[in-house]
Amino acid sequence: MAGVALGSTGHIATITVSTIVAKDLAGSTIWSGAPGAAIVLGAALGAALLSRLMVARGRRAGLTLGYVIGVTGAAVATVAVIGRSLPLLLLGTVLIGFGNSSNQLSRYVAADLFPVARRASAIGLVVWGATFGAVVGPNLIGWAGEIGEGVGLPALAAAYLLPVVFVGAAAVLSFALLRPDPYALADGTEHDVSFGEAGQIPLERILRRPHVPAAIVALVAGQVVMVLIMTMTPLHMTDHGHGLAAVGLVISGHTFGMFALSPISGRLTDRFGSSAVVTAGLTVIAFSAVLSAVAPPDGGPVLFLALFLLGYGWNLGFVAGSALLTHGLALAERTRLQGLTDALIWSSAGAASLGSGVVVAVAGFTALGLLGAAIVVAPAWLVVARRRAVVTGTGRRPAESSSGET
Repeated sequence: MAGVALGSTGHIATITVSTIVAKDLAGSTIWSGAPGAAIVLGAALGAALLSRLMVARGRRAGLTLGYVIGVTGAAVATVAVIGRSLPLLLLGTVLIGFGNSSNQLSRYVAADLFPVARRASAIGLVVWGATFGAVVGPNLIGWAGEIGEGVGLPALAAAYLLPVVFVGAAAVLSFALLRPDPYALADGTEHDVSFGEAGQIPLERILRRPHVPAAIVALVAGQVVMVLIMTMTPLHMTDHGHGLAAVGLVISGHTFGMFALSPISGRLTDRFGSSAVVTAGLTVIAFSAVLSAVAPPDGGPVLFLALFLLGYGWNLGFVAGSALLTHGLALAERTRLQGLTDALIWSSAGAASLGSGVVVAVAGFTALGLLGAAIVVAPAWLVVARRRAVVTGTGRRPAESSSGET
């Protein structure tokens, strides 16, 4: 939890200034979205590579290295702003994305330490740690800029020193306090395959287990719809006369829904099972997408409700879907699968971010909301259709065997 709180503080501070820095260095808004896309690319690469390292060297090594690479990227980005180099900034932001990979993979590390019936609660608590970064990170930027200018640095360069401090602290915590390695303390009820054997199992065999594609598709779909609508809402509001204060309020409601209620999502998953909560999350996302589509252009309160529900629907699916990927698999198997899933999540987020502007330009914000609602129909059907194969995590159904049978 502490690592995620610190890591997300540095990461969200970086995200907050990235578009401003890119426009300043490029002299145009054309490249303003490039750093955000670079961070997402780094997160996708980091998820895949760090999970492979974890199988070979343990959870502590993977988390620590991801945070260290993130710190290195922040230092590179600082130099880039001072030297006014956009290519160097993009390189630095790709590396910063690795730090976010460690943040995201931390939820699975926590889940390893608990039996099936309590894993969702553990994931919910770790995801909740990001609430600290969502609140604190953006508010530190002005303070960091003032300090930077006091020592002769550009204000925007000083903002990139925040992840150096906070992500660096997360790296120290992971290296110093995750002892013994979390694998050594992990729940042993599903350790039917050794790490060496798991490395030889074809990934497609793991993907054929009924609950695995349901969880992956639900997680990716929820991320895509959330990013599609969230990315374009500020522009939609300002185009219809809303001020920055109103935009900030709506986005704050959205981030509150994304993180602050995570412990509740975890408890609901442990109580009612992953299938039910994932389905509920997708339903809430679909409703919020339609609500955002039909909201009047000057309807700030309606958009606030829509974005809050979008955030919480995503959270329900994210916590329950992540818990589902810890069930019915040996420890090394699920580590490989979790890295692949997070890589898909972040890749899809990058594509959704780029595609959202195209959809709005061609068809408008209303069409974007309706598209979001349509996207979750197939994943919801898949989860419901395979509900008998989905491990609930309540302790009242048998876990899936290594052959994929329930």
